[in-house]
Amino acid sequence: MNALADLGFDRDRFNANAQLAVAACLAVLAGWLLGLEHPQWSGMTVWAVAQPTRGQLLEKGFFRFAGTISGTIAGVVLVLGSMVHPGLLVAGLALWVGACTLIGNLQRGLVSYGTVLAGYSAAMVALLDTPHPEKVFELGLDRMATVLTGVVVGMAVGYVFAAPARSDLLHSRLRAVLADLCERIARPDLDTSKPARQILAELAALEEQLDPHGAGSLRSRREVRATRAVLIAALALLLRPQHSPAAIQAAAAALRAGDVLAAARALPQDDTFAALRAALLDWPGLTTVQRVDPSPAATVVLHRDWIGAREAAIRATGAMVLFGGIWLLTGWSSGPYLLLGLSIMISLFSTFENPVALLPKVFLGQLCGVVGALICRWLVWPHAGSEAELIVMMMPFILFGAVVAAFSRTTVFAFDYNMVMLLMLQPHWPLGGSFSGAVMASLAIVAAPLTALMAYRTTYPLTLKRRLATLVAMMLNDLTVLAADPQALARRAVWRARLYHRTLRLVRLADRSAPAGIEAMSASLALLTLGHAAMRAHEIVAQGGPQARAAQAALSRLSHVTQTPDRARSALIRLGQRRGGADAALFDDAAARIDALPQLTP
Repeated sequence: MNALADLGFDRDRFNANAQLAVAACLAVLAGWLLGLEHPQWSGMTVWAVAQPTRGQLLEKGFFRFAGTISGTIAGVVLVLGSMVHPGLLVAGLALWVGACTLIGNLQRGLVSYGTVLAGYSAAMVALLDTPHPEKVFELGLDRMATVLTGVVVGMAVGYVFAAPARSDLLHSRLRAVLADLCERIARPDLDTSKPARQILAELAALEEQLDPHGAGSLRSRREVRATRAVLIAALALLLRPQHSPAAIQAAAAALRAGDVLAAARALPQDDTFAALRAALLDWPGLTTVQRVDPSPAATVVLHRDWIGAREAAIRATGAMVLFGGIWLLTGWSSGPYLLLGLSIMISLFSTFENPVALLPKVFLGQLCGVVGALICRWLVWPHAGSEAELIVMMMPFILFGAVVAAFSRTTVFAFDYNMVMLLMLQPHWPLGGSFSGAVMASLAIVAAPLTALMAYRTTYPLTLKRRLATLVAMMLNDLTVLAADPQALARRAVWRARLYHRTLRLVRLADRSAPAGIEAMSASLALLTLGHAAMRAHEIVAQGGPQARAAQAALSRLSHVTQTPDRARSALIRLGQRRGGADAALFDDAAARIDALPQLTP
């Protein structure tokens, strides 16, 4: 066993994937016993819905089936349209995949997965049996039945082994980060105080965990919303100067002791800490006593990447039109396999952070999958004497997927090996088809990730650096519009929630990208400070008095900070000189941070 460990073998990973492989075998067997045309699709669904926790498993299974239903209906409509003209199939499929890609990129979590899946599910129905459009209804029903079978089997087996979500771990991590934040606010000069960047990174890491944690139950979703409100309120305090050290240190001590109610009561009773105090009193981490004063629901506005979603939709639609047109013009018999794979790679992978880095690994995994399928079909299956023997003979190839996943060097290939191998194996007796036809289909399948990679590199190139640049551009736009908005105070909660959530998202992306990530981290702190300064300037304008004019001038300059940063800096410094005290520190800090605004171009 030590020799296997030296090769990167992970026993726990093997055990987890062996359970999935057995469930996939059972799903294929169940699909065959039910008389389904494509029982192997049930095994594919088992691998697709696998999740580490029960809530995620239930939710992904639901969206897998829901997305399949809507995609199947769309696929049937597209095939009916192809009877009028084949071009309608390609154009309609391109528009459908593009629309699902657009919407999926605006959504979060497993809802996004279900939407994008609806796009390429239509491709599975519309493309896999193009010579027989009259059988489209049977194919659609078979697709839904196989997915339902896989979902039921996968959830039945997975639910036994999947762990429940651990709220206590999330609560303890958040209490620790909040305690660090309070200690920094109370005594930022101490060597033991964590740097603002480190606290910001920890807040961002916690925020990223919230959507998976909320999967599977309404109670968990409410908990996620309340926790996100705490994060947003905490982020608003990150750059505050020293304030009531004794009270804030008492709050930090209460948080480290696990007493959230005491921490909320210990916070200073002023507007600066009102949002965090209200969020803590509404947080599920407060479990020891009833909340004394019900607080209004906190405003939570999530970041939506409209720029990235639009670009992803254009890329997906264009790629499907281009290669669909080539298929129609050439009549390549294996063209549908290329289009099917492309519909997945160009839509689903657009929701990933860095598909350009991932797709070469997908190519290698799919290459392993087609090799396994060819070996099974042309070396093993010819020895079978019935359809039942075909089912039995393919099971070792399914179980081998657990072995592929167990080694550190091959684990990234395991999912694509399993999915492609099952896609290509059609257990029909007697066996049909030709070896040359199978090879051509294999080449078309493995060409899909390479084709998608070309699209990602040439059409709105999608990399972590570009995602960072786009997000910074959106936040800069938020800042300039906030400065120019005369109704900013009335919409304070919305402005703050959107800006802060985008800050958390930016910081999390920055952690994964260097050196662009270092620049983006500095930009996030700069934008956060400038947002504070803009909102405080709006408050000064609303109060009137001798400094209102200087505050309005600073807001006017901030609304054009990207064009004239020097003027914005000077206006903030002048406003700080007139105000003095804590406001002077805020405006001077904001002026100094203008230099940290990045020169990234999306």
